[in-house]
Amino acid sequence: MSWLVVLLILYVIWDVNYFIRCVFTVFAGRLFQSKRKVTDTTSIYGLCTSQDVDIFIRHMNNARYVRELDFARFHFYALTGLYEKIRARRGGAVQGASSVRYRRTIPIFHPYKITTKLVWWDEKAIYLEQQFITLADGFVRAVAMSKQNITNCDVLEVLKSYPETAKRPEKPEELKLWLDAIEVSSQKLRKDK
Repeated sequence: MSWLVVLLILYVIWDVNYFIRCVFTVFAGRLFQSKRKVTDTTSIYGLCTSQDVDIFIRHMNNARYVRELDFARFHFYALTGLYEKIRARRGGAVQGASSVRYRRTIPIFHPYKITTKLVWWDEKAIYLEQQFITLADGFVRAVAMSKQNITNCDVLEVLKSYPETAKRPEKPEELKLWLDAIEVSSQKLRKDK
């Protein structure tokens, strides 16, 4: 009986499903999928369930997209070994910024996949593009840009251990514009102090 009470308290004060899903996503990726190059696209799969939908119970809630992106990033880090290399240098990774463009909803009970791809990097951060794609029609339902700040180590040094990153790609135009918008916002906040 006491275990049930503890479990109930955990579910009330902690998002237990989130942590279970994180562990499952990382370990399933490591056990059942091969390692990937850091420049490869990785994919995870999901199903829009009744826990994911908005108040009208028709499609995925906008906040749920961001949560699902976490799992896809953890999976990317696990399959590429990038997070281990960052941790070996006593570094860490934190979300610095993200932007999601919703194109079309994901209806309830529809399966989808999330692809994650490293599109660019600088000395302080890596930039990922992630897409939600419904399996039934292959339509890209949402696109997210993510800036992952890498703390306490130089990204360029970390990525030197990956031969495929010897030549950094051209910065995508949409990433340039997005980073410019972030800088404009930062300048405004600095002026407000």
